[in-house]
Amino acid sequence: MARIPAAERRAELVAAAVRVIAVHGVDGATTRRIAQEANAPLATLHYCFAAKEELFAEVFEYVSGQYREVLTRNAVHSDVSTSARALLRGLLEWYLENRDFGASIIELVSWAQRQEGAQAEMVYNEAFATMRTILETAKTAADRSLDSDTIDALTYIVSALSDGFALNWLVFTDRAAAERQIELTVGVLDAWMAANLGTVAAPAADSAPHAPESPEASSERNLRSLVSWVGVD
Repeated sequence: MARIPAAERRAELVAAAVRVIAVHGVDGATTRRIAQEANAPLATLHYCFAAKEELFAEVFEYVSGQYREVLTRNAVHSDVSTSARALLRGLLEWYLENRDFGASIIELVSWAQRQEGAQAEMVYNEAFATMRTILETAKTAADRSLDSDTIDALTYIVSALSDGFALNWLVFTDRAAAERQIELTVGVLDAWMAANLGTVAAPAADSAPHAPESPEASSERNLRSLVSWVGVD
């Protein structure tokens, strides 16, 4: 049997740790379970990682890298509104297709907040920096005069909406409902952008030409759409 290179084995163990954390939580992610999930001898895990803390540090790096990759993949290099909408939709669809990964992120962030250090902040700060760079690039390309505070607020809104969706999806696990809620969540972003940016991106599926819509009309339309999701029965 061919010997697996150490770097490849480390990557397999990190990915296995993410899957184990999703099911058993951080406290239940024992080295034995992680090794079994990776189909590797326990001795191999201890050879690759001198301590469990070293493994978890690499898990955080992996999670942060995956999040940045999703953002970069969904950077459409368009105007600010279209770019923000694409980032949010990309994150929501990623969480929908990678439920275990979302569970792992929440577990890891909760665990990290109880430890010394700033690993959870690192994940968020790197995600914010990536998202902000994409939106700043869109602002420059479109020659929009948006101030730094507005870009920061938009970055926060996209992050908060995606986090809320991820948690709701983990709790209820209703895929049909989650698919509808993607549209609702993007609609919330549209309403915020209509009120704060003065423009809002049209849904990607809507390719028919339309007359320009005023910010006030766009905001009112989006708010009506949001209210329509609220049932009383």
